[in-house]
Amino acid sequence: MRLSKFHLHTTKETPSDAELTSHRLMLRAGMIRKLASGLYTWSPLGLRVLRKVERIVREEMDAAGAVELQIPTIQPRELWDATGRWEKFGGQLLKIKDRKEQEFCYSPTAEEAVTEFARQELSSYKQLPVNFYQVQTKFRDEIRPRFGVMRAREFLMKDAYSFHLHDADLVREYENMKAAYNRIFTRLGLEFRMVQADSGAIGGDASQEFHVIADSGEDALVFSTGSDYAANMEAAIAADPAPRPAAAEAMRRVETPTQKTCADVAALLGIPLQRTVKSVALMTDEGFVLALVRGDHEVNEIKLAKVPGLAEHRLASEAEIADYLGCAPGFLGPVAPARVVRVVADREVAAMADFVVGANEAGFHLAGVNWGRDVAEPEVADLRNVLEGDRAHDGGELKIARGIEVGHVFQLGRTYAAALNATVLDENGKAAVMSMGCYGIGISRIVAAAIEQNHDEAGIIWPDAMAPWQVVVCVINPKGDEAVNAAAAELLDTLRAGGLDAALDDRGLRPGAMFADMELIGVPHRVVVSERGLTAGTFEYRARTASEAESLDRDTLLRKLLG
Repeated sequence: MRLSKFHLHTTKETPSDAELTSHRLMLRAGMIRKLASGLYTWSPLGLRVLRKVERIVREEMDAAGAVELQIPTIQPRELWDATGRWEKFGGQLLKIKDRKEQEFCYSPTAEEAVTEFARQELSSYKQLPVNFYQVQTKFRDEIRPRFGVMRAREFLMKDAYSFHLHDADLVREYENMKAAYNRIFTRLGLEFRMVQADSGAIGGDASQEFHVIADSGEDALVFSTGSDYAANMEAAIAADPAPRPAAAEAMRRVETPTQKTCADVAALLGIPLQRTVKSVALMTDEGFVLALVRGDHEVNEIKLAKVPGLAEHRLASEAEIADYLGCAPGFLGPVAPARVVRVVADREVAAMADFVVGANEAGFHLAGVNWGRDVAEPEVADLRNVLEGDRAHDGGELKIARGIEVGHVFQLGRTYAAALNATVLDENGKAAVMSMGCYGIGISRIVAAAIEQNHDEAGIIWPDAMAPWQVVVCVINPKGDEAVNAAAAELLDTLRAGGLDAALDDRGLRPGAMFADMELIGVPHRVVVSERGLTAGTFEYRARTASEAESLDRDTLLRKLLG
């Protein structure tokens, strides 16, 4: 590859709306160009990186026994109605009509379509298990597309779906896919972590995410110092609280004229924030609910929605709060409400004694409150986000890092297959609904995540496996010396023959501009061929992560690059 024949267009300026480092650097390096909000053209340079990620993903999926197919991106409404997701998926589902006024969607995911394919193709347990995968463009109509390809509306994804007769087979394939994902991200040269996760809109039971570790990551990852336990914040659980101590105080009414937050109440009373209880008022179809967490904790909405009866909750209005509790927000609590309410307490709150809550009276709180004596024992659930330093179940300490989700595996079970009547004949000749697994990797997102993890002030630092070229031979030849050109071309051929993806920068740029481009686009290894070097019998070599270049003879250079 000669760069004089390649489209490489770098820039010094980036749009002001490029917030993330990856977005800025991908624009500056000329990897992507914006077509419309959340829609990007991948340049020849960007596409080289994208294809390298794609190749590794395909190789590992094939090695794991999955078989590739291709599913249409435009899918009929009938399939999505059958699973209930035409409405449930919400505004992210781009809905369109053809000339006959028939309704379709541009698929954000392919559970419906692949299940329909399996329903038509699979008829006997002898055809199972099978795992179908594709590398396909997806579309989600994000409310606010941002961060470049990190949260684009159109993106490239590998999605795979396995079909099984028995749940035990699903579990085995789930473990097989987890192992394949670990190999994929290891080969890509990324620092990553697998975490327990919530299944979200996809549904299913067991679910784990793969995150690239990066300070800019949107997701909080929780891990233990005592084992390999890891989970995202939505699913992370701390150790069980200590047993509840005995009551030591009498309940008493304390004046808090303007103190409406737990922090302000604790400061006024001169007590730790951990002795206060926060009351969150909710409404459901079944009525009013008071969710309680410790004053220094925050409610985890995902966990809250998993409490029976709270899947469709919303915050209660001031009028509803006044109706059920008899007061205004800021002074709420479970003691003596105006009407009967359902009380759900976080595990930590259920283990508290002598705590402080709102008195359901403006300007007052109750101190020294105890369960069973002053208020009925509550319904107990895990409702909160964990905190750094919480004790883990394994005895270790919980730590929090930031991550970017790039992969997700689910045990879907039979939800989709049952909705679409995807059955096979079992060993006894009876129709059996198939069990499914789902395994996704965001290929275009991996590119941005890798940049977030690997960059410096000069530009991108690609892992070798993802770089557009592993080595670029830079020619410094202001006099047009044929010996320099010949030496550079011969070195390029040698490197390529040795299995390296190498290119020749023969664009004729000045050294400073040429080297800046190589640093910006993240080439792992740079070799300079110049008249001075040839005279000395050396080449100038610099690794992208090195602070200085070094002069090497040909044999030493080849040993370093080819091993």
